Amino acid sequence: MPQSLNSIYIHVVFSTKNRKPLIDNRISSELFNYLGGICKVTGANPIQIGGYIDHVHILCRLSKNVTLPKFIEELKKRSSKWIKTKGQQYSDFYWQDGYCAISVRPDEVEKLIRYIKNQRDHHDKRQYKDELVAFLNKFNIVHDEKYLWE
Repeated sequence: MPQSLNSIYIHVVFSTKNRKPLIDNRISSELFNYLGGICKVTGANPIQIGGYIDHVHILCRLSKNVTLPKFIEELKKRSSKWIKTKGQQYSDFYWQDGYCAISVRPDEVEKLIRYIKNQRDHHDKRQYKDELVAFLNKFNIVHDEKYLWE
């Protein structure tokens, strides 16, 4: 084949450092849009971005030219630097070191879009900690809870 093609849908989740509730209503929409811009700059196609006060969900089609770790690094580095320019209340903003990334079947994309759009309502009923552990268990991702929250 004379060209490289891919269609890799990925769902990425990562948290603020120590799960500090810093993604408030003043910054959330702008942050999600900014993350979408970073996706585009790195060659990924953002589909839906959302989250809650202490974490984000990003659904995108991964670029064929950037590795997943480099993609996550760019998302975190650029957005963390940007958010600190948004006011003194964000001067201590950092992302947690780790992340979770799951491949998504094309026929699951619409369901995941709805899920990400409804994060605020969802977290009125379920805490992020419970959500993440259930998510990891559902996809049989071996993890040590000790390291999820440090």
